[in-house]
Amino acid sequence: MVDADYGPDGTVPVRAETVVSGLTVPWAIAFLPDGAMLVTERIGRLRLVEKGELVEKPVMTVPYPTGGFGEGGLLGLALHPDFAKNRLFYVYYSFAKAGGIRNRVERFRLSEDHRSATTDRVILDDLPGHPFHDSGRIHVGPDKMLYVGVGDSGEPKLAQDPNARNGKLLRINLDGGIPDDNPVRGNPLFLLGVRNTEGFDWLDPKTLIIADHGPSGDLGRTGLDEVNIARKGDNLGWPTISGCAVEKGMVTPVLSWKLAVPPGGLVIDRSGAIPQWKGSVIMGTLGSRHLHRVVLDSKHRVEKHEVYFRGDPPQGLGRLREVIVGPDNQLYVTTSNCDGRGTCPPDRDKILRIVPK
Repeated sequence: MVDADYGPDGTVPVRAETVVSGLTVPWAIAFLPDGAMLVTERIGRLRLVEKGELVEKPVMTVPYPTGGFGEGGLLGLALHPDFAKNRLFYVYYSFAKAGGIRNRVERFRLSEDHRSATTDRVILDDLPGHPFHDSGRIHVGPDKMLYVGVGDSGEPKLAQDPNARNGKLLRINLDGGIPDDNPVRGNPLFLLGVRNTEGFDWLDPKTLIIADHGPSGDLGRTGLDEVNIARKGDNLGWPTISGCAVEKGMVTPVLSWKLAVPPGGLVIDRSGAIPQWKGSVIMGTLGSRHLHRVVLDSKHRVEKHEVYFRGDPPQGLGRLREVIVGPDNQLYVTTSNCDGRGTCPPDRDKILRIVPK
């Protein structure tokens, strides 16, 4: 448990260079085979970055009501493994239903010129939604299955119910079917006891590293954001335990903070573009406004962790959401300073590239 502050300042000399600006809460990035980027904006727009320029007209939009969805909206984004042949991609987005909020994973097909997209099929529908704890990160795993983070949506107890979708990491086939080797047959459940993950990656084909938001006043607790090591069928413990608490049959995190972080996106940087960071876990943070580096040893224990780009601009970068390694082996992050909780600059949110200084 980190009792004070968030960690020591990092010692590797790095800098951030702007790729594009003018975005509004860019939430997820997917790199196309030709090097262009698709970017979701939480306000419901899918944008294209091509040859280093942000294309003005959105590729597509999803309905976004006046007043918004809070932490919901157009969130996660992932390409089909055979995108180069079929141009299929997946998005996680919120929609209004009977006066409330629900979420959906839908598959679309990108046009040949990348300027538009058409719906292909709904993959997961009627997922829990809420103005808070809406999760939304999606990735295609090493097993070519689609993994979907679903927040507890304001119903903490349901995170422990294997039959509820709240507070879970789900695993489904690329066509929406349920894999036969999931922990519970006929159930998309992969991990339970999750509060609100926005970042996960694979240490190896069977081992995940997953960041989760701790309680923000829920059940009389605050802070206690987590980084966990998990495998199929594990229980991350929410709301029974949080932080470094121990309970039989539940995962205790490898890293947690007393002060609220909370985590954004997360990636294992295998690129070597910043040599000292190769193999490190790189995670964006929101409330604490920094980029966090975690080094694990061979037994997946925390060897060291440190803070980069601390604070708001111009000293730091502010709130950081997506963290991803591109096909050029460069590390990219997005700012989330225009989400109502940061200081939105005149040139709005950005995609940044993190490079050696």
